[in-house]
Amino acid sequence: MLRVFNLHTSSLNPQFAYSVLLLPEISKSPILSHKRFICYCFQKPPMPPSSSSTKIVAEYAKSNRSSCKKCSKTIAVRDLRLGLVSRDARGFDATKWHHLDCFSFGSYSVASTEAIKGFDALRSGDKEALKELVGACDKTQEIHGREEDEENELEERDSKKAKIHEQEEDEENELEERDSKKAKLSESIGEELDIAFSVSDVKNKYKDATLLPNWKAFQTTIFLERDDGLHDSSKIAAFDFDGCLAKTSVKRVGPDAWSLMFPSIPDKLQSLYNDGYKLVIFTNESNIERWKNKRQAAVDSKIGRLNNFIKKVKVPIQVFIACGIAKPGGQAEDPFRKPKPGMWHLMEQRFNSGIAIDKDQSFYVGDAAGRRNDHSDADIKFAQAVGLKFHVPEEFFGI
Repeated sequence: MLRVFNLHTSSLNPQFAYSVLLLPEISKSPILSHKRFICYCFQKPPMPPSSSSTKIVAEYAKSNRSSCKKCSKTIAVRDLRLGLVSRDARGFDATKWHHLDCFSFGSYSVASTEAIKGFDALRSGDKEALKELVGACDKTQEIHGREEDEENELEERDSKKAKIHEQEEDEENELEERDSKKAKLSESIGEELDIAFSVSDVKNKYKDATLLPNWKAFQTTIFLERDDGLHDSSKIAAFDFDGCLAKTSVKRVGPDAWSLMFPSIPDKLQSLYNDGYKLVIFTNESNIERWKNKRQAAVDSKIGRLNNFIKKVKVPIQVFIACGIAKPGGQAEDPFRKPKPGMWHLMEQRFNSGIAIDKDQSFYVGDAAGRRNDHSDADIKFAQAVGLKFHVPEEFFGI
């Protein structure tokens, strides 16, 4: 029978494992027999060095053979020496000796001198010297830690300052971009329009369509003559009509084919009127120009709705209707059709008794704000061209 036994003994080298192979019994005579043993030696893999196993030892030099790892000078016999004991790549302990004055704890943390092997066997004077060395090391590490904390804090402050500066630059660039867009918009659609207006140009008909009483036509606009109780003002509260004040549909025609867009509209308009605002409606209605064969029906429908709306809210309102159509292919745009500011300039120059308008207190409300479901951005561009604050109706009327 073949048997294998593992031997574990403190007398053997711990870096090796020993196994004994027991060979079968061989009988050479009926009386004598013996066993044969074969011993095999297997080397264990080396243990890697570990910083956590590093120890500090203090003792008096036993001879003159050791030298200081820092200054390379001989450590005299019976002189105090400090050693860093660590495990090398082969798994053996290795000690690096230093003079007391040359020794540095470095990254090795020592809770107290009692943790140093051999400390208790030192003379009292050497104990005190070693205690001072440990204390100085602790202070140095503490100072170094504070310096690192201060450095990190400074870096964090610099980082925050850099972020704030970057944000300020972004905001400044954004403002410059907005101003640039406004300037371009003003150049493209917001140029001041000097309107040549005379009483002889005011008509009771828009082309072949007769206008209802108190309504007049000027070029491609229709406007309501001064409503009873209307007061000119430096503060203008301006509104779009369809989709802002009134709910309408292109599929329905007639003076009664509308409803209030929001129930709060009458009270809101009355409050503005009481605060000294002049209420003005600026609305596009290209059907009046487009429906050549049904122009009268288009005029009666639009003006009828506006008359009925004013009766409903019971507040005097000034109204301007732009009848022109958008021109394709780079043709000259109608100067009164939003987003062109012609209707505003007509009101400002000819229908406000010469009172200068305070645009900081004035505003415009419209639903065509260029949002995903909006039919256009004509209203917001109209407000930008004039230089007015802009609101969407659901925001302004508190919905």
